[in-house]
Amino acid sequence: MRPNSEALFERSQRLIPGGVNSPVRAFRSVGGTPVFFERAQGAWMWDVDGNRYIDYIGSWGPAILGHADPSVLAAVERAAKNGLTFGAPTAGELRLAEAIAAAMPSIESIRLVSSGTEATMSAVRVARGFTGRSRIVKFEGCYHGHGDSLLVKAGSGALTLGQPSSAGVPPELAQHTLVLAYNDVEQAERTFREIGDTIAAVIVEPIAGNMNMVLPQPGFLQALRDGCTRHGSVLIFDEVMTGFRVAAGGAQALHGITPDLTTLGKVVGGGLPLGAFGGRRDVMACVAPTGPVYQAGTLSGNPVAVAAGLATLEQVLQPGFFARLETTTREVCEAFIAAGRRHGVALSAQSVGGMFGLYFSSSPPTDFAQVMQTDGQRFNAFFHQMLARGVYLAPSAYEAGFVSITHSAQDIADTAAAADAALAATHR
Repeated sequence: MRPNSEALFERSQRLIPGGVNSPVRAFRSVGGTPVFFERAQGAWMWDVDGNRYIDYIGSWGPAILGHADPSVLAAVERAAKNGLTFGAPTAGELRLAEAIAAAMPSIESIRLVSSGTEATMSAVRVARGFTGRSRIVKFEGCYHGHGDSLLVKAGSGALTLGQPSSAGVPPELAQHTLVLAYNDVEQAERTFREIGDTIAAVIVEPIAGNMNMVLPQPGFLQALRDGCTRHGSVLIFDEVMTGFRVAAGGAQALHGITPDLTTLGKVVGGGLPLGAFGGRRDVMACVAPTGPVYQAGTLSGNPVAVAAGLATLEQVLQPGFFARLETTTREVCEAFIAAGRRHGVALSAQSVGGMFGLYFSSSPPTDFAQVMQTDGQRFNAFFHQMLARGVYLAPSAYEAGFVSITHSAQDIADTAAAADAALAATHR
């Protein structure tokens, strides 16, 4: 029972749109009342009614060390005692930039910002300024923040111009964005052949995480790299979710593809609002004050957020960290798959690094169309059964899940037991 969450949600809806400050938190996809949380530690969170949950959201990715990591909290406390913000350069900004660049060799120059959305919208602007072109290519099912140029859905057919996916986005702006199918190599190559010289940038999640987790198929990312190189377009890897989450060098290191620009967020801020975009030195030279592309932010490089990010990366970049995390995440997936088999339910899962996908289908999807064919209604029922048993999954069938280094063997065993009971309750 969650009477306090219900009361808070009722009050919140009177003042905050939908009662939440980010739409997916509202539980509209799964139904019911969102859980209001009070505290978190390691792999667990406690709601305002005192219920404890094993957390597989991790604040949508940043909590790779688990919640309230002592070293991160200590770093934040030290930084906060010296002042919350200066609006001026600090040595910490440089140390974080150096740490990121050392882990991701594609980043020769970097600008810190305050969110993933700010990073992606800035990267697109830089790409347009560098190339002198307007057209952007993105992929169906990939989310890159709520910047106007990127809130665009597919048109009625291949090579048709995009349509706004949100009110408030002018159609004439959306028409500069072309939306293609994720993992469709032939369509991407045909697009480059037909209009490649007009494309300013191709932006892609190298591992998609906003239509559940979808892995790139062999040759897909390489086709984008080859097309951008051939036509002088800027290849942007949106690693806001995957950066320092799937590997020390991000998805680009796993797949051996070098983008021109990379956007980062989530893990790099250690749980505080921080993002970044960076890449080739000649492209980044376009950014003010050295170049004509204007980008600024009063709180960019905030010293407290930088301290949290540095303390997080110090642990994440230690040898063996991702091997341990990958093993734990794979075991979580295996627990879900085994439960599905025991109950004769079409349930599949896959993982990479500390990120996983859970699907009510016989095999993991490879594009947006296949994602939409998974059994969303069955997921919704499963979600509420798991929540009642103290396991907090993403409140949507179309979001990736996240594991922290603090998830224990007991947490996985408890998750497996909850999955068994949840499937028994829903599969009749």
